[in-house]
Amino acid sequence: MKSGLFWFGQDLRLQDNRTLAQFAQQVDALGLVYVVDPRWFASTNYHHKWVGEQRWRLICESLQQLRDQLHPHGHELLVVHGKPEQVIPQLAQQWQVDVVGHGEQVGLFEQQLWRQIQQTLPGLEYISCWDSTLFSLSQLNMTSETLGSFSRFRKVIEKTPLLPRPPYHFELTALPTSLVNREQAKQGWMGLANYGEGACEQRLLEGGELSAIAHMQRYFRSGAPARYKQTRNELDGWQNSSKLSHFLALGNVSPRQVWQQIKGYESEFGANDSTYWLGFELWWREYFQWLALHIKADLYRFQGLATKPPLTSYYSGRFIQWCQGQTPFPLVNACMKQLNQTGYMSNRGRQIVASCLVNELGVDWRYGAAYFQQQLADHDVAANWGNWQYIAGVGVDPRGGRHFNVAKQTEHYDPLGDFVARWQGDAGQLPLDSIDAADWPC
Repeated sequence: MKSGLFWFGQDLRLQDNRTLAQFAQQVDALGLVYVVDPRWFASTNYHHKWVGEQRWRLICESLQQLRDQLHPHGHELLVVHGKPEQVIPQLAQQWQVDVVGHGEQVGLFEQQLWRQIQQTLPGLEYISCWDSTLFSLSQLNMTSETLGSFSRFRKVIEKTPLLPRPPYHFELTALPTSLVNREQAKQGWMGLANYGEGACEQRLLEGGELSAIAHMQRYFRSGAPARYKQTRNELDGWQNSSKLSHFLALGNVSPRQVWQQIKGYESEFGANDSTYWLGFELWWREYFQWLALHIKADLYRFQGLATKPPLTSYYSGRFIQWCQGQTPFPLVNACMKQLNQTGYMSNRGRQIVASCLVNELGVDWRYGAAYFQQQLADHDVAANWGNWQYIAGVGVDPRGGRHFNVAKQTEHYDPLGDFVARWQGDAGQLPLDSIDAADWPC
């Protein structure tokens, strides 16, 4: 009789979770676990947290929905607090499991933790699948040349053509006996309140697999997908973007499920440039996932993939003004205040504020990427750090970086000043350069 421990990561869903499905078929009893790592909430990422308030709230909502889905099938989700490389081996030994399952992660740090656990308990069987991408490892042969630009990557997909595998439907009745009882699970759930600094200013987004499925159904029953290409660059407005990125980042849905919804919409209502562009955006996400896996630690390097480092530095006064939305640029201020209050910023807004930090303010791009990681509800390590490199000219942009003229962007996307007024983006002072060493990050 085999018993197993399944560790949820950035795959907070039950459907189209191939690692979980494969794992459940190979054990007779299992414990379902989620680990809250206290390091997430320490300001050690360029003086910022690894997980901020908005994303933490969505993680908690995702866990609660998982728990509610599992209860009718006699299962508890055990939430444990500590370092995964310590608590997972402890639980595995306590339960005397034979198998440990965990979906493969894109992040370098997460990959290192998974390898460390396997080295700690070398005698166990390990099950892990790639579940966060449209395509599988067997479908793609990713080389430095293929990943040299998004255009090359896209041509590989379009010329083959490659088709994602269909989502896998998992019957929850197939779950084997639980190793976790309700009393054992209570303490971990109570501990969730120990993290976070209080209520979020605005709750624009919801987390959880059930919320994700309901949102996809609403979105793809509306006319919004047919207008997506025309509205996607708008700075605000609920229907102007799909609002699927945070569900994908948390793993509440898989990209294969979103792809299936796009194709279903096209089959029923017809395909056009906008529905193509929804799939195109999924390809962009896919590209950054495979790029992150390929370049590893270079994703976080100041010089990135460039032959020489960028001509930027760290100016604490300028950076603080940027974070707080107090720069001389009203549109940038409005975008940053929107981010700080809601955890959301449009794709166009992200490009504008990133360009401003790097090009107008001359600040090291990594501080912006770290701030986004803390503030964004939809933070995805590959997309966030890859896009910052792209803007800073140390990534895969064939133009060597992007410089957005803030005045022209304002004229084009907020000609009447409605967005700036809504988010109180009035111009701040000229950039301040602090000479106080106490302002510098460790």
